[in-house]
Amino acid sequence: MLAGLFYIGAGAGLGLFRVVQRVIQGDRATGVPLKKDDVPLLLLIACIGGGAGPVLLLFGLGHLSGVAGSLLLNLEAVFTMLLAVLFFGERLSMRETAAASVVLGGALLLSLSGGRVATELIGIASVAGACLAWGLDNNLTARLSHRNAVDLVRFKATTAGIGNLALALAAGRPLPDRATIGAAVAVGFVCYGLSIVLDVYALRYVGAAREAAFFATAPFAGAIVAVPLLGERMGARELAAAGVMAGGVALLVRVGRLR
Repeated sequence: MLAGLFYIGAGAGLGLFRVVQRVIQGDRATGVPLKKDDVPLLLLIACIGGGAGPVLLLFGLGHLSGVAGSLLLNLEAVFTMLLAVLFFGERLSMRETAAASVVLGGALLLSLSGGRVATELIGIASVAGACLAWGLDNNLTARLSHRNAVDLVRFKATTAGIGNLALALAAGRPLPDRATIGAAVAVGFVCYGLSIVLDVYALRYVGAAREAAFFATAPFAGAIVAVPLLGERMGARELAAAGVMAGGVALLVRVGRLR
């Protein structure tokens, strides 16, 4: 239900954004329009990145702290890069491969027992699954990144939102109260809609593997905000994992900038 509301907010918000964009820019081109031939790939992206990904993430967060869940999202960069190299024809240097391995090592450190922030293996596996789904999503989206970014993300968000809501309602899940719906829609527009549009531009200009390197800086913001917002504390394990991941991400970004 929550995943559906997030994507409905993203799709509806981008729809309004597109109307404003057309009013301001008129008939000026804002990117190559989507075509009918793109629909099968768009539906696959919506199912994987808009369906499986967020559901796995939200399920995993129900079994993890905000700190641990945020740090584990660094795995998205690792999976994106691995898939880009193994299946989508991109290439990484030895340094980039080593950096990705360091990030993965930090994620494995989080799975160890102990520390002051409770984690569960089912939560770790679910968030890792979400990152794998989004890694595949990133590589597939890169194939369409030359299309109009707003239209591309709006299609994905609307399709994923309707699909998730339909599944939730079919499973007997009731709609939440208006305040929750409003908050979810707003979060969806900003954190899913606008965020993914910017990410599509990144995929267009630097490719999936390098995009992953820069995008990997985002989870640290989530981990830091979880401390004051959720009242959580970072134990020795979480601090160590954050340090290891930060080192890997710093190397990824450094190598990405040098290219």
